[in-house]
Amino acid sequence: MANREHLTLLKAGAVTWIEWRKKNPQIEPDLSAANLQGDNLRGANLQGVNLRRVDLGNALLVRANLSGADLSSANLYKAFLNEANLSEANFSVANLSGAILKYADLSHANLIGADLSGVDLRGAAIASANLIGTDLTGANLRDADLGAAKLMRTNLSFANLIEANLIDADLSEASLYEAEMLGAYLYKADLYKANLNKAHLTGAYLLRANLSEANLSQANLSWTNLRGANLAGANLREANLRGADLRGANLSSVNLQEAIMPDASKHN
Repeated sequence: MANREHLTLLKAGAVTWIEWRKKNPQIEPDLSAANLQGDNLRGANLQGVNLRRVDLGNALLVRANLSGADLSSANLYKAFLNEANLSEANFSVANLSGAILKYADLSHANLIGADLSGVDLRGAAIASANLIGTDLTGANLRDADLGAAKLMRTNLSFANLIEANLIDADLSEASLYEAEMLGAYLYKADLYKANLNKAHLTGAYLLRANLSEANLSQANLSWTNLRGANLAGANLREANLRGADLRGANLSSVNLQEAIMPDASKHN
């Protein structure tokens, strides 16, 4: 449970809270399980704070500093976290569904098993974050930086990943069903056994990506760069590969039944 004194200081307002934290840098505030639903915590310094099981539903946390904070099992449903610093924070099994996280910094954050369905993460920095098993159904990740992120078994069905950076990301066994991935950067990304059924990958950069045993049936791969990609055992049934660059790609045991193929010159 939250420390009553710490909670009272936070509720007293930003100035009181900031001054107390400056005077007591050695104290690690405990706000666990506190009800902060709908509170205005814009720009608050909550760095390293214990916020386990806290209720921050609909709370205003724009430009707040939550770096290194423990928000495991917390409720952040529809919270406003635009431009917040969430680097290295622990959000394991937290509810962030419907939250606004535009341009937030989630680099190196732990989001294992969190609910991020329908979140707005446009332009967010999520590099090297742990999103294993996270629910990102219908999330808006346009222009987000997910470089080297762990996205194994993550649900990204219907997500917007247009022009997102997924360089060196691990998306093995992830679901990207009908995901919008136009112009996405997937250089050296691991998509082993990923479900990309009906995904829109027009103009995506898949150079040297691992797509072995991936399901790309009915996917739109027109004008994608698949040079040196590993497509061994992948299902490309009814996929659109018009204009795709397949030079040096591994196409062993690929199902290309009813697929629209690129010009022969493009996959020599």
